[in-house]
This record gives sequence, C-alpha cells and structure tokens, in this order.
Amino acid sequence: MSTEAQPNQFSRSERTWAMFTHLAALSQLIGIPFGNIIGPLIMWIIKKEQYPFVDSQGKAAINFQISMLIYAALAPLLVVFLVRTAGVGEPEFMLAGIVLFAAIIITDIVQTIIAAVSANDGKAHHYPLAIRFIK
Repeated sequence: MSTEAQPNQFSRSERTWAMFTHLAALSQLIGIPFGNIIGPLIMWIIKKEQYPFVDSQGKAAINFQISMLIYAALAPLLVVFLVRTAGVGEPEFMLAGIVLFAAIIITDIVQTIIAAVSANDGKAHHYPLAIRFIK
C-alpha cells in the first residue's frame, strides 16, 4: 500500500497514531533527554507493523529529528571554527551561532507541528533538510 495515495484512505486510528508519532518529538521540550528521537522511535516501533502510514511517517519523523540533532550539534562547532580561523569578529560569529541554533530549534518545532497536522489529515509529510538514515 502506498502512503502517497488519497487523503483519508487511512483509518482514523492510523492517522491519529501517525500524528502522535510526529508530536512525540516535542517530548524533548518538557525535559526528556533525546525525547525528540526516543518519542517517535517508540511510537514507530509499537505501530509500524500494524499501520503502513505510521511506518512511513515514523521513519520520516525519526530521520528529521536525527538530522536536526546533528545540525544543532554542528552549529556551535561551526562558530568555534570560524572564530578560530578568522581570529576577528568574535562577537559577530557568536551572535550568528546563536541565531543559527535558534533557527534550527524553531524549524524543528514548526516542521513537527506541520507534519502532525498533515498526518492527521492523512497526508504524508516530507520534512525539508532531513537526511534519510532509516529507509
């Protein structure tokens, strides 16, 4: 069964599980370490065999969250590299690093909410900037 077919081809239960699979990534915001990855991973593992839509959206959510974690880890490293190699303009690079990190966090939250709404509507969401670790 293709997950790209008509909206509402999936049962209400399947769409709800897919939506919560995306929303589980927000568990990190309440203080659960790596909750952005663990939350969707648990939901995906529980329902991937039962619901093909949850399988595809779970993979998408996990891939996106791993990608965002990598980008968030690389942002400060990029700033340190630029400060050390340029040797000047340290405050500007630090500000750029803070803005970059904030943009990553905001993108993560906004895309997660968009994906959850799409899944609830029975539409597959394709996250931008996601590296496909799980295929």
